Amino acid sequence: MTVKEQISSDVKDAMRAKDSAKLGALRMLQSEIKKREIDSRTEMQDADVFKAIQTMLKQRNDSIEQFTKGNRPDLAEKEQLEVDILKKYLPAGMSAAEVEALVVAAIAESGAATPNDIGKVMKIALAKAGGRADGKIINELARAKLSKS
Repeated sequence: MTVKEQISSDVKDAMRAKDSAKLGALRMLQSEIKKREIDSRTEMQDADVFKAIQTMLKQRNDSIEQFTKGNRPDLAEKEQLEVDILKKYLPAGMSAAEVEALVVAAIAESGAATPNDIGKVMKIALAKAGGRADGKIINELARAKLSKS
């Protein structure tokens, strides 16, 4: 079963259970997927769906931060609930050791020697991570490794 099929199935289950919070989050996800499919004129594969979910998670986390700063815990709580629902559809993340090994391999493969070569490393590392590791963490690790050499 693809991720899109799983989301559709979960929408039906949320409707039956009358779970309005989960239903709202899943419908929002479905509409984002549909929008991206229309924009690209292709059907999204699981990897593309994972990218869409990660983008939505970043948006929600930014919103939580802003709502917390603005003393709106009610809205921050709603966003956090959506984050928890969306995270269920992502593949298991990589451990810190796996991410570090990935970065070391990407540095070796790209032949990077200075922090100016970060772009080459990021391209290889993100492709190999396949959405299972946060780009920000990969970037920080790569910068640290390249600045030491």
